[in-house]
Amino acid sequence: MRDKSGRHAGAGATRRQAVIPATRGNGSRPAVSGAAPLTDQRGKETQAFGTIVRLPIALDGSVCADSVKDLNQILADTMTLRDLYKKHHWQVAGETFYQLHLLFDKHYEEQVKLIDDIAERIQLLGGVSIAMAADVAEITRVPRPPRGREAAPGQLSRLLEAHEIVIREIRQAARAAADHGDDGTNDLLVSSVLRTNELQVWFLAEHLVDVPVVRAD
Repeated sequence: MRDKSGRHAGAGATRRQAVIPATRGNGSRPAVSGAAPLTDQRGKETQAFGTIVRLPIALDGSVCADSVKDLNQILADTMTLRDLYKKHHWQVAGETFYQLHLLFDKHYEEQVKLIDDIAERIQLLGGVSIAMAADVAEITRVPRPPRGREAAPGQLSRLLEAHEIVIREIRQAARAAADHGDDGTNDLLVSSVLRTNELQVWFLAEHLVDVPVVRAD
């Protein structure tokens, strides 16, 4: 069926009708729908980064502040390490492509889990977790890799360097948390974050052992 201009009046007309705003009974003004989303909103920060909101967890505010500071540094470096794993997962090449492609992605997923645990611990302590890439880039201690591809041995060495940076921070923060009575932070860092990183280091480092592939001499 065509309208007076010769265009089909069917599905197209239905689509046009679907975007016509609802009107009041007299058809003069658009009606406000209770189902319409309130978009384009902006608000003030409810808590500034670097501050602590006291929660009833039987820890002094200064203890929480120290733990949050340490955890945010670990979080930033862990987020960088996570992204380094994904970069190498995409870009790895050579004879070990298949196993490293899978290994890098496995380690990436494990780092993602650690990131969530660390960030939630920061919030639980009354702090604000670092979150955005630009902010992470400002404070991370992990060296920035080149944009291009690297050979697999270079990728492995770069990951091992990043792991050691994070592990050093974990050990220092875990000892400080234990000394201050922040047992929850100490438990998270030692039982989960440290052990995961140590295990990943082992899996990476063994790929760099120069042993014969076929002959034993």
